Amino acid sequence: MRIMKLTGDSRKGALEALLGRSPAGYSEYEETVRQIIEDVRARGDEAVFELEEKFDRCRLDRDSIRVSRQEIEEAYGKLDSAFVEVIRRSAANIRAYHEKQVTQSWITTSGDGTILGQKVTPIETSGCYVPGGRAVYPSSVLMNVIPAKVAGVERIVIATPPDASGKAAAGTIVAADIAGADEIYKVGGAQAIAALAYGTETIPRVDKITGPGNIFVALAKKACFGVTGIDSVAGPSEILVIADHTANPRYV
Repeated sequence: MRIMKLTGDSRKGALEALLGRSPAGYSEYEETVRQIIEDVRARGDEAVFELEEKFDRCRLDRDSIRVSRQEIEEAYGKLDSAFVEVIRRSAANIRAYHEKQVTQSWITTSGDGTILGQKVTPIETSGCYVPGGRAVYPSSVLMNVIPAKVAGVERIVIATPPDASGKAAAGTIVAADIAGADEIYKVGGAQAIAALAYGTETIPRVDKITGPGNIFVALAKKACFGVTGIDSVAGPSEILVIADHTANPRYV
């Protein structure tokens, strides 16, 4: 963990340097992302498989890119039963919360006979990107899939990067199954976003893409906005904790 102690006259300059991120430094990443998106648009599955081998060091094909029912069952076996139960309880709590947020259609007639109303129609498909690598993010699965499920989205797709052996993280798979995702694809990075936005021979396009990711994922979502919907262009996760000498460091 990086710890900075800001005191005296140096405080202002140090804060400005820390907070002064410039988008100008993203041009190199944007060009890489643009090339990946165009490649996936032009060559579909073939491009996705090549990019997965290049970036995730994983060889995939049309038979192995989608997580099978057998892989889902194997994922449950890899996790501690207490951890699975935590995912189930979390899913139930998240579902109960979002059920209270559902907007209903309504119709009414005014005094002069004018009919007024609102029709709420869920989108047909949504895609959730779930990061992989050294950490596992079952919470990202639950917080993106369950609201879509509650809203009535017909088909919910997960994209998550595999490891070098071609396996997706067990925690991600189990969370996706419990949350009610319909399909899980082992693909990561900008190529995953491009595949979800434009579709390939194997991966169907979706109406909206949600979920966090690295700079390549964020810029790919930004580039594909308009072709498909997105939740936001998320930046790095940050938190500011203000505490004094009375705070217990273990709790903070």
